[in-house]
Amino acid sequence: MQLVDSHCHLDADAFDADRAAVIARAQAAGVIAQVVPAVTAASWPKLRQSCTLAPGLVPAYGLHPMFLAEHRPQHLQQLDEWITRESPRAIGECGLDFFVEDLDPEAQRFYFQGQLDLAHRHRLPLVVHARRAVDEVILRIRRTGGLQGVVHSFSGSPEQARQLWQLGFLIGLGGPLTYPRANRLRTLVAQMPLEFLLLETDAPDQPDAGIRGQRNEPARLASILETVAELRGQAPEEIAAQTTANAQRLFGLP
Repeated sequence: MQLVDSHCHLDADAFDADRAAVIARAQAAGVIAQVVPAVTAASWPKLRQSCTLAPGLVPAYGLHPMFLAEHRPQHLQQLDEWITRESPRAIGECGLDFFVEDLDPEAQRFYFQGQLDLAHRHRLPLVVHARRAVDEVILRIRRTGGLQGVVHSFSGSPEQARQLWQLGFLIGLGGPLTYPRANRLRTLVAQMPLEFLLLETDAPDQPDAGIRGQRNEPARLASILETVAELRGQAPEEIAAQTTANAQRLFGLP
């Protein structure tokens, strides 16, 4: 089986000591590609370098809402220039986070809308973070128009998921899905059309239930696959084939 980890922070400091081994374990687990989204402008060079270590490592450049203190308005212009020069497969990680109370909502909206506009101009998919902000994310995607992408680590309702699908967006699901008490997510993945699903780890964060409290890594994508297959009553091979095709279609992967 061939899998795509649609969201992995391979460039994170947590992987500095054994990044090559992490990549090798992922490949051995059938992960043929990883989408590696950025979090700050300062992180873009390291991310680019990390993605040269093996085939199938796909960079995305953006400004994450949880790192608001590190962003400056001029970073949007720099992002435009970086995209033009580097020709990445996606823009992100970007979005809104209304869970963390000390993140200025208006500043978040400024950077998110700026990245929506860049995605529209460059015709690139978006990797979107939406925590307690799914309704506003949907509203801004709809208002901007002509966009596609994925809302990663989706935590919204089935109705919000349907609205995203209608707008050309997929949803990414990973570690949280594997916990037995994640009833809403588990019901959603059991019933949703498979053509709108991407698998992800969000490594080194969001470990699955089998490695609770430990560092996550892209090789764990196999455990996400097993959970999805069990919940849907389908063969893992079917889930792998469709979700990999979804990722290839969205991000233009070979």
